[in-house]
Amino acid sequence: MKFTLSWLKDHLDTEASLDDILYALTDLGLEVEGVENPAMKLAEFTIGKVLKAEQHPDADRLRVCQVATAQGEQQIICGAPNAREGITVVVALPGTYIPGIDTIIQVGKIRGIESHGMMCSEREMELSDEHDGIIELPSGEVGQSFADWLAANEPAKVDPVIEIAITPNRPDALGIHGIARDLATRGLGTLKPVAADPVAGTFPCPIPVTIDPETQARACPVFCGRVIKGVKNGPSPAWLQDRLRAIGLRPISALVDITNFFTYDMNRPLHVFDADKVRGGLRVHAAAGGETFLALDDKEYVIEPGMTVISDDTGVESLAGVMGGLSTGCTAETVNVFLEAAYFDPIRTAMTGRALKINSDARYRFERGIDPEWTPHGIEAATRMILDLCGGTPSEVVVAGQVPDTARAYRLDTDRVQSLVGMDIPADTQRATLTALGFRLEGDMAHVPSWRPDVLGEADLVEEVARVASLTKLVGKPMRRTHVGVPTGILTPLQRREAAARRTCAALGYNECVTYSFVDQASAALFGGGDAAAMLDNPISSEMSHMRPDLLPGLLQAAARNQARGFMDLALFEVGPAFHGAEPGEQHLQVAGLLVGAAAPRDPHGSRRGVDVFDAKADAEAVLAAIGAPAKAQILRDAPAWWHPGRSGRICLGPKKVMAVFGELHPKVLAAMDVKGPAMAFSVYLEEPPLPRRKSTTRPALATSDLQAVERDFAFVLGTEVEAVNVVNAALGADKALIEEVRVFDEFIGGALGEGKKSLAITVRIQPLDKTLTEEEIAAVAAKIVAKVTKATGAALRG
Repeated sequence: MKFTLSWLKDHLDTEASLDDILYALTDLGLEVEGVENPAMKLAEFTIGKVLKAEQHPDADRLRVCQVATAQGEQQIICGAPNAREGITVVVALPGTYIPGIDTIIQVGKIRGIESHGMMCSEREMELSDEHDGIIELPSGEVGQSFADWLAANEPAKVDPVIEIAITPNRPDALGIHGIARDLATRGLGTLKPVAADPVAGTFPCPIPVTIDPETQARACPVFCGRVIKGVKNGPSPAWLQDRLRAIGLRPISALVDITNFFTYDMNRPLHVFDADKVRGGLRVHAAAGGETFLALDDKEYVIEPGMTVISDDTGVESLAGVMGGLSTGCTAETVNVFLEAAYFDPIRTAMTGRALKINSDARYRFERGIDPEWTPHGIEAATRMILDLCGGTPSEVVVAGQVPDTARAYRLDTDRVQSLVGMDIPADTQRATLTALGFRLEGDMAHVPSWRPDVLGEADLVEEVARVASLTKLVGKPMRRTHVGVPTGILTPLQRREAAARRTCAALGYNECVTYSFVDQASAALFGGGDAAAMLDNPISSEMSHMRPDLLPGLLQAAARNQARGFMDLALFEVGPAFHGAEPGEQHLQVAGLLVGAAAPRDPHGSRRGVDVFDAKADAEAVLAAIGAPAKAQILRDAPAWWHPGRSGRICLGPKKVMAVFGELHPKVLAAMDVKGPAMAFSVYLEEPPLPRRKSTTRPALATSDLQAVERDFAFVLGTEVEAVNVVNAALGADKALIEEVRVFDEFIGGALGEGKKSLAITVRIQPLDKTLTEEEIAAVAAKIVAKVTKATGAALRG
């Protein structure tokens, strides 16, 4: 919705500044989307006077002018044919930005002579397309601001244009008078009354109007019209054309411009028929379907059954509330017109416009709701303007149907402002606010004005009061505690795990992704999904047809997009639900990470290497540690089919309790997802690790020992098929009380060991608990370790 400041002041008597008006509009709920203030871009231009103008010695078309300016007499070179001594001009001194040519004026030499500024044409200042010569002003003092001169002499050229966003519940603000009413209620001025005195008709209306009974009940309760004879449909006056151009409308003719004016001025769409082209009377009815209609936009439409139309004896002449017809449209030769003002049902108007894909200012307003009670007043006000601008003789008004009854009232409970909004507003102020907005108060009952279809209950009255009082005055107050003391935590254990996992992944250098929960069927099938149960009934697109069975498809798609744009080293993660069924509850919360490319950037030390399985394993273990998973877990093979069978593993608390999966993704999966591999990944299932038995808001006491730990190294010879984890687990089980940690630090295969053999070296950390261990006790633990590893793996201690 656009309007100019001067147009607003036709309805609002105010001394408020433009900034105050803009702030109040947004605060009232009419959000300002933009302001075009021509005076701002003209602020640096001043008025000057040419004292002397001589021919340039080296150019036939240039004049060397001595100009009186705000900075004294300046020499300016000008090529305009009307540059001469004695004229008053608009001057741009050095440093001034010229919007029409997108240039900042500087001191320069033109054919060897210095020029200290520029005398401007209208096109250079974006005032019009005129550029045959520089501007000649009939008045003005040297040094005066040109913007101030325009405001006093040609205000339309510097009239600010305001654009506001209108929410669907505020159709009254689609008219400038409604906007002025809100501002006046806020206290920014006084609302001017609208004159709509009846215009007496001098003859009966020769065009009768009828409404079919069903149409009157559902689509068009009232239709007013009158014939005006002897009009002269020439160009509209300059003030009207200026206003329409300012809001983006093209002036057409006086009659059409008048209807457009009332559409924006009073939110009252109108239509004028060329009365001489109407055959018989006008009938408002529901279309049978199949009729063709040539509209004012020069397009032909096929009308569907049930659409509300206006027809004469020859056929459809107008789509009710949407657009008029070309066959009865007004032209420069029109001398007799039929003026229409009606009320059309918002829903049927919207359905017609959407079905035919017609957008018009009339449809935009009718489908949101106009003031039905102003229908007869609207035709009187429009008649008066037509007579003033086009002349003519009006007929009596013909009215079909009756104005619909929109009367309703709701109880005003002045105490509800405190309970619903939390603001203390005196009862007298509340009543005065509603009265200024047009509500009629009788005791505690507030009667809603006909132009406010959005007010449908007592809470809406409170909203109006609070909106005008300004919600910016609402003071935040902390809620009262239900219990005295330190409040308990509100996050569930799973929510805390999710936050910890997210922080850990970010700290490890991963970038978080947020992908759709839907993937295509082929991608879902690669990760164990894609069946009919997980298919959406109404997918957004074929690429989002199934619920994702895992987070990795989304991460792989993100990796493919990044690789296509040259980003080859990636560390991505996501936290979110994946779905293993279609029923409620058949989903699991998952953390997935993806590593592609190199683990480090290129440097002179040669530290760059490709990511490997152990990077993914370490990151998965870090996430598990952060969420409080048990430190001692088993690592088993047999990962799902989308993992590489020999380079992946499951971190488990037993065969069926899988806490995480890590490893390299299967090459077939990478090829199908168009990802250049290899790619390492991990998936942590946040719901699987058991919750701690003790629930406490504090951390347990740190258990440390003041006794020195002892480390012993062991090297075992064993078969190459034996996994290192089996050796580690066997060593850990030799003495669970004393052995704190076991880690592998060397592996050797082949050589003197023989075929099928390898040497595996481990370090065992022994932590005494209550006393320092003797050599005999350490030796006893070492013997247990050797015996346990030998029994579990068949290994032999290397000599």
